[in-house]
Amino acid sequence: MIKVSDTAKSKLSQLMAEEGYSVDTDFVRVGVKSGGCSGLSYELKFDKALGDNDKLFEDKEVKIAIDKKSFLYLVGTTLEYSGGLNGKGFVFNNPNANRTCGCGESFSL
Repeated sequence: MIKVSDTAKSKLSQLMAEEGYSVDTDFVRVGVKSGGCSGLSYELKFDKALGDNDKLFEDKEVKIAIDKKSFLYLVGTTLEYSGGLNGKGFVFNNPNANRTCGCGESFSL
């Protein structure tokens, strides 16, 4: 399961509304792909349709879809948001990652 911090929920709700999505009916798609300086990188986008291989979770009224392959890498992760002048944006706090890059956008197991 993926957890969502309060700050991430607020920012996701705002961004979804700006892009024509509804936090009530649509969802955030989170995934992992090959690439990045540590080997694997995170993906985050909004979506309206679930695929056959998706798992759907909900935390703090935010629906999160993860394909089954990515789920193995993301179980237990918390999605956070850090704003402000020195903020990084969305941050994945992944307990499964053995190593992360300096920017926090990629990891390895």
